[in-house]
Amino acid sequence: MKAYVAVTDLDWFRFLSEEPGIDEVNFWKPGGGVGFYVLTLGAPLLFKLHWPDNYIVGGGFFASYSRLPISIVWETFGIKNGARTYAEMRARVEHYRRVQASPREDYEIGNIVLEDPFFLPRERWIPAPTDFSKNVVQGKSYDLAQPEGQALWNQVLAARALTSHQIAERRVEVEGPLFGEAQRGRVRLRQGAFRVMVTDAYSRRCAISGEKALPVLQAAHIMPVSEGGQHRMDNGLLLRSDVHTLFDRGYITVTPDHRVLVASKQLKEDFDNGEPYMPFHGTTILLPQRETERPLRQQLEWHNDNLFRG
Repeated sequence: MKAYVAVTDLDWFRFLSEEPGIDEVNFWKPGGGVGFYVLTLGAPLLFKLHWPDNYIVGGGFFASYSRLPISIVWETFGIKNGARTYAEMRARVEHYRRVQASPREDYEIGNIVLEDPFFLPRERWIPAPTDFSKNVVQGKSYDLAQPEGQALWNQVLAARALTSHQIAERRVEVEGPLFGEAQRGRVRLRQGAFRVMVTDAYSRRCAISGEKALPVLQAAHIMPVSEGGQHRMDNGLLLRSDVHTLFDRGYITVTPDHRVLVASKQLKEDFDNGEPYMPFHGTTILLPQRETERPLRQQLEWHNDNLFRG
């Protein structure tokens, strides 16, 4: 298992550390063209400030990496991007991209989504490892099975235990490797990570209509959170916004064998319409390639039995 020590901005850290209730953060990359493939699901990413503030000051646990238009990123994470406003975030991104402001350009940035972030108070900051050169501008990985990595992680655990009760076993929802060679666990997703991961799992296409226009695509819960549903991949579908609304209100459902059903009679009675959705009736939805990311049969049965109006 590896940890990654990433260089970050003091203003980004300070803003998030002062905000209450931050349960996930987007550690964005201004370009993101190179991608981010260092960490496995649930592995720690630690925040190290720019020189001369050569300290590790917090961290979080890796959920996903994706490139998305900056407008979608702000819509998804808001202040969890480490900025007060969309304009402020764009200004920071453009500063690091070294480009002039272009208000109409919806450029893509890289997004490292972290769950369960923690922020250490000044008296608990940890000096960066001695081999972390000031010339490193992005970050450096450490093997937690090796002496230096173990020592670093033990320092983090000690500092975090003194400032948080969350060091106990975390509630988790997505399968993946955790700490130790033989251990596996799950990472609990929040709303932002759920949206990003569902979007990528469905290859950025509506599962029912095939729509590819990203601004109108939404991550839908099969069983709503209000009914006990969770931000799990197998409780998600990527749907066009109008299809999402009809799905949530029970005019459309997906059967356990992944066929679409449309409550055409009810749509006609309630709205004197529904014809645009009839071509979807009886079709098979688009599915993620990975079995573990596909809708859980029990969730689909719940939606059929409890919400569908047909």
